[in-house]
Amino acid sequence: MAVVTVADVAVGPTVGLLPLMATGPAFAGLAGGPRRTAVIGVLALSLCLALGWYDRLFPGRRGTTALVSVAAVTAAGLLAATMRRRREAELASVRSIAEVAQRVLLRPVPRTAGELSVAVSYTAAVAEAHIGGDLYEVVTSPGGIRVIVGDVQGKGLDAVETAADVLGAFREAAHDELDLAGVSSRLERTMNRTLSGERFVTAVIAEIRKDRTVALLNYGHPSPLFLAAAGTPRFLTPRQPAPPLGLGFPGTERPETLLAAFHPGDQLLLYTDGVSEARDGRGEFYPLASRLHLLRADSPERALEALHSDIAAHVGGPLGDDAAMLLLRYRP
Repeated sequence: MAVVTVADVAVGPTVGLLPLMATGPAFAGLAGGPRRTAVIGVLALSLCLALGWYDRLFPGRRGTTALVSVAAVTAAGLLAATMRRRREAELASVRSIAEVAQRVLLRPVPRTAGELSVAVSYTAAVAEAHIGGDLYEVVTSPGGIRVIVGDVQGKGLDAVETAADVLGAFREAAHDELDLAGVSSRLERTMNRTLSGERFVTAVIAEIRKDRTVALLNYGHPSPLFLAAAGTPRFLTPRQPAPPLGLGFPGTERPETLLAAFHPGDQLLLYTDGVSEARDGRGEFYPLASRLHLLRADSPERALEALHSDIAAHVGGPLGDDAAMLLLRYRP
């Protein structure tokens, strides 16, 4: 508005710059609140009126048209700012409820489970994004340490509700079932019964057994990363991929049980696609396989902190999707 004022004084009334005063309240309505829009609108009207008298456009059609234009844009800006502020408040309320529900669902995992040290890292997406459905749990059972890391398709309260169904079914099955196959069967039945439409859940279920082996069942989830105390790290990828939970139907292949030795000093990293699909400004995925040295920290917590910081540096800002990581370290 200052530029319009100086320009109008400099060139005079022949160019007709007064209607441009409406740009002030227009931009204020897009970016500011109702109060700020109103203040700028009043200032724009005052400047328009003053310049109109200075240019001797009052009384006259040109001056009146310019004044009415600024007043109309100010009113529209006030309406837009008010509606936007109301939507922001509603979104903040829904997000707050979802975050509380998610914190209740994702209970703190134990720092130790049997001979394992356990650490978890969860990062929510950027503030403007909806709450996602990442989930994790660690349960100590007579059959061994049973773990799940999963990701619900979709976002918002529906995703949180589905995550609650998955975690509830897993916690119950992990305590009751004698083996990992029984856990997965109950989880499949529950999800096939509760999920509808195109909603599904990718997940990895793991069981760390007393004979120093780990068994894995993968339902369309990113492959866990195994880091031996001495040896080459590798992704534990099944030969035959299985569909996510909720997309199974009669005749669908069940996931194969993948077994690996798990000895003192070894580590197993389970994560969601918010980690493996984190992109930098050029669209390059996060190179997880080349960052494994970060997991050699003296504690699992520090290892995940280092890895999380590296992911954030790769992205160059807040993550665009929820990212969960769970690290199991067999204590030497």
